[in-house]
Amino acid sequence: MSENKLGSLAKQTAIYGLSSIIGRFLNYLLVPLYTYKIAAESGGYGIVTNLYAYTALLLVILTFGMETTFFRFSNKEGVDPDKAFSTSGLAVGLVSLVFVILVSIFLRPISDALHYTSHPEFVEIMAIIVALDAFQAILFARLRYENKAIKFATLKLLFIFLNIGLNLFIFLLAPGLKESHPAMMGWYDNSYQVGYIFIVNLICTGLITLGFIPEMRKLRLGIDRDMLKQMLNYTWPLLLLGLAGILNQVADKICYRFIVPGKEGEVQLGIYGACVKIAMIMAMITQAFRYAYEPFVFGGKRDKEDKQTQAAVMKYFIIFTLLAFLAVVMYMPILKHIIKSDYWEGLRVIPIVMLAEIFMGIYFNLSFWYKLIDETWWGAIFSAIGCAVLLAINFIFVPKYGYMACAWGGFAGYATCMVLSYLVGQKKAPIPYDLKSAFMYFAVAVALYYAQKYIHIESTVLTLVVNTALLLVFFAFICWREKDLVKGVLGWVRKRIGH
Repeated sequence: MSENKLGSLAKQTAIYGLSSIIGRFLNYLLVPLYTYKIAAESGGYGIVTNLYAYTALLLVILTFGMETTFFRFSNKEGVDPDKAFSTSGLAVGLVSLVFVILVSIFLRPISDALHYTSHPEFVEIMAIIVALDAFQAILFARLRYENKAIKFATLKLLFIFLNIGLNLFIFLLAPGLKESHPAMMGWYDNSYQVGYIFIVNLICTGLITLGFIPEMRKLRLGIDRDMLKQMLNYTWPLLLLGLAGILNQVADKICYRFIVPGKEGEVQLGIYGACVKIAMIMAMITQAFRYAYEPFVFGGKRDKEDKQTQAAVMKYFIIFTLLAFLAVVMYMPILKHIIKSDYWEGLRVIPIVMLAEIFMGIYFNLSFWYKLIDETWWGAIFSAIGCAVLLAINFIFVPKYGYMACAWGGFAGYATCMVLSYLVGQKKAPIPYDLKSAFMYFAVAVALYYAQKYIHIESTVLTLVVNTALLLVFFAFICWREKDLVKGVLGWVRKRIGH
């Protein structure tokens, strides 16, 4: 099973990575666009960062773990996958619809509470977007279940291209057209650029929903009440798990405007949010990995060989993410130009945030033991403890250390979740992870990071040469330690070239 399953996993990850990694890389076009067009001192990018943090939190609430629950029930013996899809899809859709209605009714008090009194429409637009995203999450899960990776990637990339295209029009073409054709561009207001970011997102999200018409036809089966009860019993711990998990990612960005109120908070949050975008390569990798690995694990047999495969996948995940970590920090003299120079003061958070994302990926990898034995409440406990650690660090240290405390809070929170999940998991459902190799790779990567950090060279070109050499040292170390992996990769390449 090992070679075939790992090969299948690699193929699925590559396709999903096309939509996740390449898509987000293309989306990086928006980061320089926003930071170069929205000055740091305006605080505008802080508003974008804050509202998208709320969106991420609400998405978890509105999906309430139904993605994973759909996979679990669809692979149960005697369960009709179409019925499971219809039940989960309609449940999420109805909850999302009620959410939008309630936000519209209580828009004014909600906007006041979130400090968006002057722009309540921002809140309403984002509510509609997150409701559509929640519904789409189940539709995308259906594509993953059916192994329709191509359609999955196509829709994801189509959203990216539409979003980029409309943003380029708003920020680059519209101002000039406003001057040359004022009658045609009467709707455009150059001071409303932050609002246009949300409007463009709404347009693109709505259009992508139309691509799911074939999948939505299968929702006609309706909601199976007995199945829904079983699903809710399974999924409520996942909701708690998801809430605690997403709070680990966005709590700092949500709380920051309350801890550091006013314009100062918006400015600092904008700087922090822009720099975190550079570190998000780890989120891309772990997301692509998750999309392929979740159906792979739930669809597999629980045998000794499968545990060995999970242990091997964990090791390779650590190797690859550490290689990506070093690549980003080594080429920071180039990558920092993704954002405008007045945001550069926040670059020091990037290594910390990236390591935190690696810990999050490891924690996700470790999480399957409690999902597979239907004890998902363990994940809620671990994530809640990690979230408590993050929030404590934020509220205690942000007033003194600013957004650096946010970065270290995420690092500590994910590290806590990771360690707790490993310790309990090895008692409940032990997997022979190669800890010795994991610690060794981390030690070498951190040593190389500090080496490049303390080697001071005035020339940017020479700095990049030295950093490239250090990166190659890590790559050589991988080749030396993982000879079987290298042989397997070379063999796979030869087969593909031969075909």
